[in-house]
Amino acid sequence: MTEFGKVTGSQLRRGAVVYLRQSTLAQVERNRESTARQYDLVERAVALGWPRARVGVIDADLGVSGASTAGRSGFAELTRQVALGDVGIVLALEVSRLARNNADWYRLLDLAGMTDTLIADADGVYHPGMFNDRMLLGLKGTMSEAELHTLRARLNGGIRNKAARGELRRPLPVGLVWADGPGEIRRHPDEAVSGVISAIFRRFGEVGSVRKVWLWLREENLKLPLQRNGYATAAGQGTEVAWVEPTYHAVHTILTHPAYAGAYVYGRTRKHTYVGQDGTVRTRHKAVPRGEWEVLIRDHHEGYLDWDTYETNLVKIGKNIRPEAHQPGTGAVREGCALLQGLATCGTCGRKLTVFYQGPTKATPGYYCQGPATIVDGRGTRHLHIGGVALDTAIADAFLTALAPEALTACLTAAEHLENTHDSALDQHRRQVEHARYQASRAERRYQAVDPDNRLVARGLETAWEKALTELAAAEADLARREQTRPRALTDTERADIRALGGNLHQVWDAPTTTDRDRKQLLRTLIDDVKVTVVRDDDAGHTDLLIRWKGGALTELTVAGRRRQPTIRTDEDTIDLIRRLAVHYPDAKIAGILNRQGRRTARGLTFTATRVQGVRFHHNIPCHQPDPDQPQGELLTIADAAKHLGIAASTLHRWINDGFVAGEQDTPGAPWRIRMTADLRNLFVDDAPEGWLAMLEATLALGVSRQTVMQRVKRGELKAVHVRTGRRKGLRIQVPTSTDPLF
Repeated sequence: MTEFGKVTGSQLRRGAVVYLRQSTLAQVERNRESTARQYDLVERAVALGWPRARVGVIDADLGVSGASTAGRSGFAELTRQVALGDVGIVLALEVSRLARNNADWYRLLDLAGMTDTLIADADGVYHPGMFNDRMLLGLKGTMSEAELHTLRARLNGGIRNKAARGELRRPLPVGLVWADGPGEIRRHPDEAVSGVISAIFRRFGEVGSVRKVWLWLREENLKLPLQRNGYATAAGQGTEVAWVEPTYHAVHTILTHPAYAGAYVYGRTRKHTYVGQDGTVRTRHKAVPRGEWEVLIRDHHEGYLDWDTYETNLVKIGKNIRPEAHQPGTGAVREGCALLQGLATCGTCGRKLTVFYQGPTKATPGYYCQGPATIVDGRGTRHLHIGGVALDTAIADAFLTALAPEALTACLTAAEHLENTHDSALDQHRRQVEHARYQASRAERRYQAVDPDNRLVARGLETAWEKALTELAAAEADLARREQTRPRALTDTERADIRALGGNLHQVWDAPTTTDRDRKQLLRTLIDDVKVTVVRDDDAGHTDLLIRWKGGALTELTVAGRRRQPTIRTDEDTIDLIRRLAVHYPDAKIAGILNRQGRRTARGLTFTATRVQGVRFHHNIPCHQPDPDQPQGELLTIADAAKHLGIAASTLHRWINDGFVAGEQDTPGAPWRIRMTADLRNLFVDDAPEGWLAMLEATLALGVSRQTVMQRVKRGELKAVHVRTGRRKGLRIQVPTSTDPLF
């Protein structure tokens, strides 16, 4: 049967579809003749009897592999149209264009057979519903899948064989470029690029943390190079880089990539196929452990560090994580003052001890072990719960004793570090200025080379030149500022002082500039873990410490327990006095009264408002609350009453002593208080009443002494007022007129 004999009127009434596919975008770009041949299949559909207007083209899969349906929207659309019976014939240059796996291929054949749809390629027209045609199409599909497998096997075999020799060119991280020789890798020719990479590894060796290196780059305003072409060569092809702000991920990638350690690796990731949430088949690359890498060639090329240092860095980075349960020595060093954080283990069960902080400022460390968290009599049990100050001191002393022989060398290294720590960042800033100067010169040459009449191009180049000059000026200003702030060189006296610290490591350990994080990192360089066992054999007990050093050496220490302090208590009469005074006075006044009486706290300290408040809280004594409804007038201090009455406080004190004014005092040493009543206000006037005499005149008129006059005033036998204005201020006495004349 000819091709025209298989075409029926039913199929001609439906549309024709031309399906186009190229496996990669490179094939679409380079193999343009093949693409043109596929588009020419439209003419063949017209020749088979389909009107040109009813011939559709599906080219959405150009550049997509036919190994599966994942990502092939064009094939999915073709399958949908065939299943709905809208297509009479499907045309492709060869059946391998439609699918290169039997699952997709036979699904399309089944749908085409059920909907009476023809399939055509360069060899002929086939009907999937006919036995011979289906068998031929099935054989072609199987051969297409086998061909794909054979091609992949050959290509992958060649790739692995070349990678095993270290000659397969793969994208390199920034800072490394390919050389002319087979598999030859060199450092980036730009000193600014290699300089910042070296500075990152040098800084990590000092701080031991990826985050600290990243923060240091931000603090020093250093940029990271971004190499867009991973196949850059030492000859200069593709070596241009862009300088960007540093990110944590970029710094982490640099510190963990084995290529910087001079190693050639292949197979660090594996392709993993999975079904997405939308039901589509997806692929992703997952990192595999080092033991599963296909190729690892050490010392393949010159790196930025050696392999042993690289492995040490990976161990440090691996420890900077959240602590693992029951695993001592794991977890990043934290900022707390507990030196044994992550190192202390329970002597009973071996679990890692948990850190807690107590005290008013939560600055006193302690350790406890919850054990298996069993409940006994409704309460949880703990293997130990102990303060950490004595334990930390004992471990620190043992560590410094072990470190003493190397103290002088460590101090000399510290002296060199103080002088050189700023140089790496400063050198990189100089390189950045040199790079900015080159960019400005390059922009100037481009502007000078342009035709002046071509203003459209000239304006753009002029803008780029101005931008480069601005960046150069900013880089030079930043470099000048950093050179001015560079730490000065150490004098001979300072060097001698630093060397002297080698004989007194405790001074260095306790220095304010030595942080708790530094102390804990130093401990971890020599100590693996510390086993803590609490012994309760007497009133105080003791704690046994077993230090396991790096290398397996053991050291046993015993820390005496702290004896229980005797109970202390404030005197009962002092508590009773505070209870009486709290009714009338605030805490500050009460503290002054107690101190004037010579009373002391339970610890022998003078009273303050805070300590009085503590006693009140402990004994449930309410604080002073002024009574707004005082029945006999407001109680005022001497100073307040003197202001209220318009007289001097000393005068009011004298009248209290003389009995002219009544005062109240709760206890010796307490301040005098006066109840401000209307009768008291009437005793102080501005003008003396008519006929009232001054004190001297009253004594002469009565023929008695001043003391006798005041006693009569206190008893109410004589009336008196105090004149507070005028030249003759003072007391005025009302002397009764005599009704029994002598003559």
